[in-house]
Amino acid sequence: MTNEYERMKAEFRQRTKAFASATIRFYCTLPKSRTEVQVLGKQLLRSGTSVAANYREASRARSDSEFVSKIDQCTQEADESMLWLELLRDDCCIRSDRLTWLLKESDELIAIFVTMSKKVKARIKEKS
Repeated sequence: MTNEYERMKAEFRQRTKAFASATIRFYCTLPKSRTEVQVLGKQLLRSGTSVAANYREASRARSDSEFVSKIDQCTQEADESMLWLELLRDDCCIRSDRLTWLLKESDELIAIFVTMSKKVKARIKEKS
């Protein structure tokens, strides 16, 4: 069980890092001449890379409560990333396969983070 848990934790760490890396690569492709695109892109860069950073912190949490706090932060950052991606697509007419992948991945990450949070909150409730 512990080995499987550690393997899954490492895989998810890699997945959130891949999301951050894809966010950076996408930002680098955005047109530099359009101010609105650069503003939204920088917001995306901050939130997209924060997903991986916060997950790393969550994976080292010292308590269930600390874990829930960090995972909930991951959810917020992934949701914020989704907003910037939607604005780039819908209001700035940015289209690319990478943007589509980032939208899909942020949606999947949100679902996973919410599930993780609910499970740990239920475990905390059982203990009390």
